Amino acid sequence: MEKLIITAAICGAEVTKEHNPAVPYTVEETAREAKSAYDAGASVIHLHVREDDGTPTQSKARFQECIEAILKLCPDAIVQPSTGGAVGMSDLERLQSTEVTPTPEFATLDCGTLNFGGDEIFVNSDNTIFNFAKIMKERGIKPELEVFDKGMIDIALKADRKGLLVHPLHFDFVLGVQMSATVRDLAFMAGSLPPGSTWTAAGIGRAQFDMAAAAIVMGGHVRVGFEDNLYLEKGVLARSNGELVEKAAKLARLLGREIADPNEARKILGMAPRR
Repeated sequence: MEKLIITAAICGAEVTKEHNPAVPYTVEETAREAKSAYDAGASVIHLHVREDDGTPTQSKARFQECIEAILKLCPDAIVQPSTGGAVGMSDLERLQSTEVTPTPEFATLDCGTLNFGGDEIFVNSDNTIFNFAKIMKERGIKPELEVFDKGMIDIALKADRKGLLVHPLHFDFVLGVQMSATVRDLAFMAGSLPPGSTWTAAGIGRAQFDMAAAAIVMGGHVRVGFEDNLYLEKGVLARSNGELVEKAAKLARLLGREIADPNEARKILGMAPRR
């Protein structure tokens, strides 16, 4: 079985220091959390950014600062900016994260509209998805196809049929929001992909390590981090993203998977080697 890629989603747009004091807001905190995850075995840093007061932003300038700070500490890490941003942001706002210099090698592409809880709706029309895919292709950015249910896989494949994606396709299954975080549903999602695709599983909240363990034995890859879960175990807040990555890496080793370094991850994902 190929080596395991661990992605660390270090802050997200929803969790706050009130939930866990270690959630990063400042540039320095963001770089610190990325380094803790990288040192523990994460190849990919999935990046949202905040203002110093914790307000989510898609500001190009803020992404530039944070990416530079991360790469100063982790020079070969794959930094994956989010184009999801936060509920209510416009498409133009969300795409700012892909306008930094140098152009990101990897970025997320949300593939459907999502009920995010309560009255929050994260809107992604077909035209938004196709436009984001087109822009990423033009800029040479590999999209991670973020899917929260089976229907979103089908929308991603519609974009592929339009010639907007480059193979091999890579998906991130985010389970526990709109689709249940169960092994049954994870297997259904994985079985719905075209041959040659790669995939990562992200379980929300208490499902984080259940989904991680299942993905490890099924040949997928793993996403952990504060964006999805703040606890190392029941009732015990994680002190850093590194602790969550370390737990995922320990699970992988117990289950017989070696951990991929960033350049090995690039090869698995079909991305160009780091120059």
